Amino acid sequence: MPRLWFTSDTHFGHGGSLGLFKRPFDSVAAMTEALVENWNARVAPEDTIWHLGDFAIGPKPDAQGAILERLNGTKHLVSGNNDGPATLALEGWASVQAYAEMEAEGRKLVLCHYPFRSWNGQHKGALNLHGHSHGKLAPLPRQIDVGVDVWDFAPVAVETLLEHASSRRRRKS
Repeated sequence: MPRLWFTSDTHFGHGGSLGLFKRPFDSVAAMTEALVENWNARVAPEDTIWHLGDFAIGPKPDAQGAILERLNGTKHLVSGNNDGPATLALEGWASVQAYAEMEAEGRKLVLCHYPFRSWNGQHKGALNLHGHSHGKLAPLPRQIDVGVDVWDFAPVAVETLLEHASSRRRRKS
């Protein structure tokens, strides 16, 4: 059965991300290979994955397209601040938008690159999935950073996110 995945802030090709986000890779090439391997080890070709922005910084469109083509799954992009017109125009995206809402396993999900202070359905159990902050922002209840810097440089499954949200709620009660 196909699964649903989320990720953000891969920053493919971005040498600055090694130092800025203290990524444990010896080079940009090593980072790219690890991110691709981690993605494909989890996401099957028949799965769906939502990338919540900042796909690549630096590579030319052909190089970005080659990376995107190597990644498993039906890929949707919710654009981030570093996703330029060339990234948005890549043929490998099933859809491109700045914001999305969906339901998964009976839970409303609000998707954006940026973390919100408030979001649609916030007080009715909706989760805000986001990137941008690279794990450096304390989340509000029902808010989860899906960026690779938070999830061991790999996509995270929706069931893991729902369990994470439930366990955080139980700890606060």
